Amino acid sequence: MSERTQVVVIGGTSGIGRHFAQSCAERGDDVIITGRSEERTKGVAHEIGGRTRGLALDLADPERIAAALADVGRVDQLVLAALDRDHNTVRAYRPADAVRLLTVKLTGYTEVLHTLAPKMTDDSAAVLIGGLASHRPYPGSTSVTTANGGIGALVRTLAVELSPIRVSALHPSIVADTPFWSDKPAAREAAAAGALTKRPVTMEDCTHAIRFLLENRAINGVNLNIDGGEVLI
Repeated sequence: MSERTQVVVIGGTSGIGRHFAQSCAERGDDVIITGRSEERTKGVAHEIGGRTRGLALDLADPERIAAALADVGRVDQLVLAALDRDHNTVRAYRPADAVRLLTVKLTGYTEVLHTLAPKMTDDSAAVLIGGLASHRPYPGSTSVTTANGGIGALVRTLAVELSPIRVSALHPSIVADTPFWSDKPAAREAAAAGALTKRPVTMEDCTHAIRFLLENRAINGVNLNIDGGEVLI
């Protein structure tokens, strides 16, 4: 079996997941990324290059997760970055949209760990991506706030149950250079203004933080905010 680091990024076709996967490929790691579309996922894997391959996986269909990941070998580092966006208010609630988002972030993430835990070693680590909506709700964030709050609780039970595998979570504020936020200058400027650092969070910041959570062997069960100090105000 290869001595290279074996990395799996769930939701690695765009945004934070893709940025982290790219950084791993550039280091010479063996990388698997997943996305909902097989064609697109394999295309992104080719673009990332190195020893990267793509697998089709839809976390909204948790019963099929095990089959989709059946040929994954050893997993040293696992990042769960897949998301589903949902602007959903209590007064105009859309249960179907809420169910999909919560299935992806909570049931789907858990089922991935259930599937891959036997392929992880005592030195393996996982990072789940949540978000600061858990602490800073906004109109329409009902489902997102619930999901990210759930991630914060989930990492604690995962760390206990999967020990000595380490499990932590990263909770970024608006990440200015992701595809979703890059064309929303007002939101980016507001995020920068609200941070004590007076600069927005970037995908590079997130990649550095994910690597810290994965590689520091004393870090476990941690929910790390990455927000430039925004939650202090």
